[in-house]
Amino acid sequence: MQISGQNRRFLFLQGPHGPFFSRLGKMLCAAGAEVWRVGFNRGDQAFWQTTANYIPYKGTLADWPVSLRQMLVQHRITDIVLYGDTRPIHAEAARAAREAGIEVHVFEEGYLRPYWVTYERGGSNGNSRLMHLGVPAMQKALETLDMELPDAPARWGDMRQHMFWGALYHWFVMTGFWDYRNFRPHRALTVGQEFWLYVKRLALLPLHRWERIAATLRIKHGGFPYHLVLLQLEHDASFQMHSPFKSMTDFLAVVLEGFAKGAAPHHHIVFKAHPLEDGRVPVARALRRLARLHGVEGRVHFVRGGKLAALLNHARSAITVNSTAAQQVLWRGLPLKTFGAAVYAKPEFVSTQPLSEFFVQPTRPDSRAYRDYRHYLLETSQVPGGFYSSRGRRELLRQVVDMMLQPEDPYDALTSGKAAPRQQLRLVN
Repeated sequence: MQISGQNRRFLFLQGPHGPFFSRLGKMLCAAGAEVWRVGFNRGDQAFWQTTANYIPYKGTLADWPVSLRQMLVQHRITDIVLYGDTRPIHAEAARAAREAGIEVHVFEEGYLRPYWVTYERGGSNGNSRLMHLGVPAMQKALETLDMELPDAPARWGDMRQHMFWGALYHWFVMTGFWDYRNFRPHRALTVGQEFWLYVKRLALLPLHRWERIAATLRIKHGGFPYHLVLLQLEHDASFQMHSPFKSMTDFLAVVLEGFAKGAAPHHHIVFKAHPLEDGRVPVARALRRLARLHGVEGRVHFVRGGKLAALLNHARSAITVNSTAAQQVLWRGLPLKTFGAAVYAKPEFVSTQPLSEFFVQPTRPDSRAYRDYRHYLLETSQVPGGFYSSRGRRELLRQVVDMMLQPEDPYDALTSGKAAPRQQLRLVN
């Protein structure tokens, strides 16, 4: 059967910063579908290139459920497209879609980032189908496949572009505030504060690079065994919606208490910040205070962003809430301790030991099972490409439009033998 967008009507809500959603909408129109975009601020409007199918929403969050359902009926919507499914307007859209039998397409940063993007239906992260799918079922679905998939390149693809589009988006939102007076960001900071954090992060990149190099060299040449903690953004949806912690400081306190109780006295612990950490949470200051409290000063290190591979290559184990970077830990066969809900938190992979015991003698993952799990993701929900660089968008659009127009979601398509063959990974710059 020919893949076509005939009789499909897509409603886009908020997307990743930059022009990806606009490009995706044009491609769906070229396939024969009808497309509309709901914009909630001037940033959404600026990145959607056509006005004929743009719907400005200027109501309040309280009015959104009624307005949304009116749009679904008025435009006879068959599909909703989201970037993440936890911010209030998206969570409500997902609920309304389920009630009306409308397909929900969810994009997210790659579970195997940075060279892949996640595309699922129904939900992502803690709401993903992967949460209830066991490794044996994945292995069964792979039985007819006999192709080795490539590992990710060692070079990050589009971090600077990510920062640029983020700063530009918040500039449009801030300067166009009066056009959308009822808009409220889904995070705690104001739009102006978000904008200046993006600008500050871009301006301080050279300084942070040298700080990172110095910290990494101290660890590399220190000659001590160390455990690696993968930090996340406190405002990230995975941390806020799918973890037991209210703040990053709460997580830091739990980890350092467990380290002080269980780790050998000659072991150290390294906290690696998320590459997009912008200083809104004073992580370094909190670590100094907690290290003094637990008597482990001199054994606690903080690394600001950068590549993960260099630190993982010599780590004894890794700890995180539910960072997707933990997939790199499992790929290396290192012991992993998690605290939040994550698509990779399968009993075959993550330790169930109390944290203090984990620091004494951590249990290792089943590396063979993890390779099958990773292969399954690369055959289903992980699509080569990226949101923020032009080359990344091109790679992504080559595959994801056909996936969206297929009647089955990526997981069912693999099980039924109807999944499209995957492209070889190309470097995303």
